Amino acid sequence: MTGDSLNAARRAADLDKTAADGVDVLVVGLGATGAGAALDAASRGLSVAAIDAHDLAFGTSRWSSKMIHGGLRYLAKGQVDVAYESAVERGVLLRRTAPHLVESHPYLLPLTPALPRRRAALVMAGLRLGDGLRAASRTPRHLLPGPSRLPADKARHLAPVLSGEGLRGALLSWDGRLSDDARLVVAIARTAAGCGARILTRVRALELRADGARVRDELTGEEFDVRARAVVNATGVWAGGLDPSVELRPSRGTHLVFREEALPGLRTGLHVPIPGEFNRFALVLPQSDGRVYVGLTDEPVEGPVPDVPEAPERDVRTLLEVLNSVLEAPVPREAVAGAYAGLRPLLAGGGRTADLSRRHAVLGDGGFVTVVGGKLTTYRRMAQDAVDLAVKLRDLDAGPSITARLPLVGARGAPARGAGIAGRELARLARRYGSEAVAVLAYVRREPDPVGAGVTKGELRWAVEHEGALDESDLLDRRTRVGLIPEDREAALEAAGDVLKG
Repeated sequence: MTGDSLNAARRAADLDKTAADGVDVLVVGLGATGAGAALDAASRGLSVAAIDAHDLAFGTSRWSSKMIHGGLRYLAKGQVDVAYESAVERGVLLRRTAPHLVESHPYLLPLTPALPRRRAALVMAGLRLGDGLRAASRTPRHLLPGPSRLPADKARHLAPVLSGEGLRGALLSWDGRLSDDARLVVAIARTAAGCGARILTRVRALELRADGARVRDELTGEEFDVRARAVVNATGVWAGGLDPSVELRPSRGTHLVFREEALPGLRTGLHVPIPGEFNRFALVLPQSDGRVYVGLTDEPVEGPVPDVPEAPERDVRTLLEVLNSVLEAPVPREAVAGAYAGLRPLLAGGGRTADLSRRHAVLGDGGFVTVVGGKLTTYRRMAQDAVDLAVKLRDLDAGPSITARLPLVGARGAPARGAGIAGRELARLARRYGSEAVAVLAYVRREPDPVGAGVTKGELRWAVEHEGALDESDLLDRRTRVGLIPEDREAALEAAGDVLKG
């Protein structure tokens, strides 16, 4: 085992070693699935390099709803296997691998005149089936309580923003929630580095082969070959650019970002029925930093896949309309402080993208392995399946996967509780860094200046020295989420630049 810290010096040394020596497994893509594949392979004792043209969690993995869910929607479509897999992987994250980043969270479905009683009864039946999946996946009830029905007064106590007009109550359910999806990817990548994997951002794959790849260091422009006994293409919606045999139908999921004062007093998330859709709901997701996310759309994307998708105004208006359908006081357009959009790498099929299966596929016809489809909740299983096929195709000497019981960085133990201001600060950091909170607190005490969204300059310093951040965007858009509100991002740029100067 080597150290799990990522930084510019380690990147340079690992890049030189990879160019000279090659590896057993080359993973392309450092979203959740690619980082997961690097961890899976390295923890089996294989030598691994994992590259990304940009940064950790640069693509889809940072644009999610931050939910780790049990697959209730898949049950409604009869995809019991997909739902069960989701429930199992949710339990793995909650119980063993990332309890510092993933926790249970309550959600209310308001029972309004727009939601007929028969449909509400069907939803409750589905919630009970989902609770059955929780039991089947052996996730304890104390981690995920069962569903219940609340009267209107209790619903409005938990969500004061709800309109009381015609409100019959609400259905209360529980599911998993991430504190930060990009931080999950950072933890996976650092855990892989601790197992010996070489985590190389700003390295672009130009061409894949069964025995390696032609790559380019995006910081210097230098091109060279990486020799590998097996290659895993985990580039998500961009997979077809490296494997032409893959046919995807990307869909766009847009979220809105509000400051706390726009939707005050929320103690739970909300499920809001989408008009004209039987089994789709918008999500209202309050965050620990006070912000609130509202999403998400499911719209097909045609043409070239952009590196950073934009949230179109029509998506913003649609989500606002759905949100305001259940609020006492409608939220105006100017209250939207930010918006973001992510692309789902859905396997091609007929019908609407909203109806396509979230099953993943692992393909090996081109001599290398490509993994596509799926969702954030099941990243670990997708990674395991990809490495399993790579081991089989290339006859690698490796044992079975151990990642279902391997804690990620920060998951082992919890910092002792303290009192006063220091205790509150330690508790805040523990929600982001787990058992590393004490070490991060030392950085915060040296550089306590706030930079936005509850983040301090010391945390930016930690990100540069231990989490592989190389520029301002890494710091503000992925290691922290300051950048989700453009105004906050602009205000934090000077502090980020100061940290990067040393």
